[in-house]
Amino acid sequence: MPGSPEGYGRHQRIVKTDDFSSVFRLRPMQRTENFVLYLRPNVLGHARLGVVVAKRLAPRAVTRNAIKRMVREVFRKSPPGSFDCIVRLAQSPLRRESTAAPRSLRVVLGAELRRLFSEIPAPRA
Repeated sequence: MPGSPEGYGRHQRIVKTDDFSSVFRLRPMQRTENFVLYLRPNVLGHARLGVVVAKRLAPRAVTRNAIKRMVREVFRKSPPGSFDCIVRLAQSPLRRESTAAPRSLRVVLGAELRRLFSEIPAPRA
């Protein structure tokens, strides 16, 4: 449903190349072991999210999709203020590619993403 906190509609996504580029031009706001967060204030009144998971860091599609789902879920549960947010996978979280997303990896990455989003500063007036 558009506008509901449980939804993740098109209005909450960064989909255009120009929007991605304008956020990437800024310096990263937060870094963790596996992720980099880029932020840009917007005037939309709500947050938008873009997720970048490079194939060279997560070669299996099932792994890339699992990481994207984790990022979107954390974003849905704790959306920041009026920001355009891009979360980029900075390094491969997998030590071996034999399993797509083991439970322990999901727990670790989920905690890391929650910490990343909790450290977003309040928008300046």
